[in-house]
Amino acid sequence: MGCGCGKCGGGGAGAWVAIVAATAAATGAFVATKDKAPADQAAVATPNVDPVANRVGEQDQHMNDRYVLDYTMNSIDGESVDLAQYKGKVLLFVNVASKCGNTPQYAGLEKLYRGRKDAGLVVLGFPANNFGGQEPGTDKEIKQFCTEKYSVTFPMFSKISVKGDDAHPLYQQLATLSEAPNWNFTKYLVDRDGQFVQRFDPRTRPDDAELEAKIEALLAVPASAK
Repeated sequence: MGCGCGKCGGGGAGAWVAIVAATAAATGAFVATKDKAPADQAAVATPNVDPVANRVGEQDQHMNDRYVLDYTMNSIDGESVDLAQYKGKVLLFVNVASKCGNTPQYAGLEKLYRGRKDAGLVVLGFPANNFGGQEPGTDKEIKQFCTEKYSVTFPMFSKISVKGDDAHPLYQQLATLSEAPNWNFTKYLVDRDGQFVQRFDPRTRPDDAELEAKIEALLAVPASAK
């Protein structure tokens, strides 16, 4: 039967089938194109990684991989000190302050150092004014205070920042290995190979049983040959 339009003639049915087929093919192509577009867009978008975030990730990885003793510091007397010279020693890094409730820990730290320095322990003091403005003095004033008040003989270093955007890279490193200091006299224990072992809270006294036991255990282990 014809389409009845008066224009198709006898071939109306065939022409109609052809039109329907062509329309279906065109619609299918359009649907296929729409279905395919998101996948193509995703493939293009994947390499668009934020270069800043990527750079920060690389910096974090570099900081995590960096050797803890791979820093040169200034002593409290202004002399350059390569921390690598302490490889083979058990180290206790402490951020110190002169006007803190924890300041009397200087005495305990000195006693700890004197009692175990021959066995290989070194206490390293880093004055910092990050907490409560409790280390306002100059290096000269700090040295005079801790020497006259507490007879400190363990190595002391020039005042630095130990937390925040201006933290010294050494303390940025320690923060990535554990966490940043949360007050004066936070303690970081490092083994003879320069590997971070454990962080101790500021309230942990130098004669704390756990701290002393950990130090004794590390002193009993020789440094590796590497």
